[in-house]
Amino acid sequence: MTESPPPQRPHPPSRTAHRSTPDKDQIAMLEPFERLSSDRIALVSTPEQADKACDALAAASAWGFDTESKPTFVQGEESDGPHIVQLATLETAWVFQLHDPGCRARVAELLALRGVTKAGFGLGDDTKRIQHKLGVQPADVLELNTVFRQRGYRKDMGVKGAVAVLFNRRFIKSKKAATSNWANARLTEAQLVYAANDAWAALRVFNALEISATQQGAAPGHNHLLSK
Repeated sequence: MTESPPPQRPHPPSRTAHRSTPDKDQIAMLEPFERLSSDRIALVSTPEQADKACDALAAASAWGFDTESKPTFVQGEESDGPHIVQLATLETAWVFQLHDPGCRARVAELLALRGVTKAGFGLGDDTKRIQHKLGVQPADVLELNTVFRQRGYRKDMGVKGAVAVLFNRRFIKSKKAATSNWANARLTEAQLVYAANDAWAALRVFNALEISATQQGAAPGHNHLLSK
């Protein structure tokens, strides 16, 4: 007599509940998120300035990370970006221009450095462009959208949504600055503030997630954020 197969056990429900990403209208009602002031933003365009930035960044275990590229408006036109790379600690954000070969080389060294988490949003395209332009694979990059998806958010969060969720604040981004020419030799103050705060806010989000992970019983760190 053939034995009947054992009954299939139902899969246990996921412990991570689905959560909705705040929409534009919800975010618009929040108070503004604080911004990094101009005196805490450093423009880096020469190897000497890059050396000073490297010394300061070396003391941190995590950086906010982002890039900006000159926008393309013609179909089929390929970007030769990134034109700037932003790296931030909690105290300062550095906006690296990539016109000078020596400055580019130092940025490449920073991005290839292992042991320092480089946290940001939507970094897939950024890392591809960096590989093409700087010839390095950025190391220890943490895509913060991945962390939020593991916490039950279905859609990509982005910095605006993340700041709304974690800080109950509205992150202000200038559309005019976003679509400006990042390849210009001289960047405006509005461009510097926009670029620096993108990276700085990403680090603020990373730190808040670290605190959350620690409170839930995990040791802080890149791997624990991804495993929670």
